[in-house]
Amino acid sequence: MVSTDDGSLLGARRLRAAFEAHGVRPTKSLGQNFVVDPNTIRKVVDVARVRADDRVLEIGAGAGSLTLGLAAAAAHVVAVELDARLLPVLGEMLTAVGNVEVVAADAMTVSLGGIDATKLVANLPYNIAVPVVMRVLQEAPQISELVVMTQREVGERLAAQPGSKAYGQVSVIVRYFGTPSVAAKISRRAFWPVPGVDSVLVRIQREDPPDVAPDVLIPVVRAAFAQRRKTIRNTLAAAGFGGIDAALASGGIDPGSRAEQLSLDDFVAVANSVRAPAARSD
Repeated sequence: MVSTDDGSLLGARRLRAAFEAHGVRPTKSLGQNFVVDPNTIRKVVDVARVRADDRVLEIGAGAGSLTLGLAAAAAHVVAVELDARLLPVLGEMLTAVGNVEVVAADAMTVSLGGIDATKLVANLPYNIAVPVVMRVLQEAPQISELVVMTQREVGERLAAQPGSKAYGQVSVIVRYFGTPSVAAKISRRAFWPVPGVDSVLVRIQREDPPDVAPDVLIPVVRAAFAQRRKTIRNTLAAAGFGGIDAALASGGIDPGSRAEQLSLDDFVAVANSVRAPAARSD
């Protein structure tokens, strides 16, 4: 196992040299910004509370900079990487590491339910951060804790509270599955290439969901946020839901409220009471 204190973590110089040796360059379209600051890697591992008996899923392993830090602290790491160009670099960096299983796959299509891990720790490009988090929450119930590093704006959406500008349908759905929080700020200078924005670490601690099925709740949430400037009553009516007034009254919800003012409990109360739109015959 690699010690996080023995200098074996990847720095920018070592990573650039490996990329040059393999003829690889970071790809902007894939959102490739690799964490190269050893202190940041240690911070991620510490915030994720990775312990010696943990089995960790890492999505977007890249060249292995975070992978090495996770492998040093955990019993086993499943490292998923889409970019085939990076696999030789990743393999080279993990030569002396025996507790990492590399999976060459797309995080949006790989089967998550059967992965032997209880914790997700990942540096996620902003363009896939939300769908990856949603996939893990919905399809990998064995993952009890998620710690993801992503663009600050995206991270704040994941963890937003009712009443804030960042609060939206993503915030509500994440909160259905667990308790999110922004655990740390990460400087853009911790990455190579240096991105144009700062990042945050978001922790989501999975909890038992409220008493409503996701396929009942999510359509209500999506409809409510489809037209943010309209009242909750009008947005649900426009989406074809029935029994809206009675549902809002039973939940003690002002029909003049807007979606961003409603808590998860409010949405659960509405979803459990309204009538779903009638299926279209065409």
